[in-house]
Amino acid sequence: MRNPFIVRPGERPCPVQTIVSYFVVCVLIIGFFWISLAQVGVVLDFSFVSQYQVRIVDGLLLTIQISLWSLVISLAIGLPVAAGQGSRILPVRYLCDVYVKLMRGTPLLAQIYLFFYIVGTAWGVENRVVAGIIILSIFSGAYIAEIVRGSLNSLDASQLEAARAVGFTRRQTLRYVVVPQLVSRTLPALTGQLASMVKDSSLLSAIAVIELTQTMQEISAATFNLFGTYLFLAGVYLALTLPIMFVSRYFERKLDYAHAA
Repeated sequence: MRNPFIVRPGERPCPVQTIVSYFVVCVLIIGFFWISLAQVGVVLDFSFVSQYQVRIVDGLLLTIQISLWSLVISLAIGLPVAAGQGSRILPVRYLCDVYVKLMRGTPLLAQIYLFFYIVGTAWGVENRVVAGIIILSIFSGAYIAEIVRGSLNSLDASQLEAARAVGFTRRQTLRYVVVPQLVSRTLPALTGQLASMVKDSSLLSAIAVIELTQTMQEISAATFNLFGTYLFLAGVYLALTLPIMFVSRYFERKLDYAHAA
């Protein structure tokens, strides 16, 4: 009888094998965590959820709102920065390059403090939610710029030459050749970046943005239920990011299929 937990090289597991294997892995992880809780004498209590459900929902909605707005603005930042990195005007090219290196090379938490208390104060950005969206957008814009730049560099030059050979204008080449491939190649990475953005938004609690993490911190302080609140918080973030990860995986499979065709 064939072992349901083993596949041959290059073979994709069937749905039953996938479900059974995931179930076994989840049981092992939950069992290990449960034993660890028993070892340290922690009893989980989630009764606070019903008591503070309105505040939790408000924090969750603000987290989603911040993440979506940050995605839109970071796209508006990342696309021109990606184009600017290949600019013939050297100051523009180096400005974009320095921006990407600074954002990717420094911790987001440090950027939050520096922007909100120095730049935000100097330029009158007093709304913490707006400041948080701006900070997260600037930070994520650097990563999106690298995603787009990598996709642009991966385009086959022969396709651009073929487009010119058949008489395409620059606008037609952009519309029918560059943009479709750019979208298909960046979508998986962009959906993954959205998942990272959702998690990164939790750091905005450092400047008292009342999103999900800050809400749970306040509930934890009020109920003295540290482990229950943070385990619940982890579960909510997992529920937010898992669907995004599945969407990203779906786009990756579609892209592989397109290449295989």
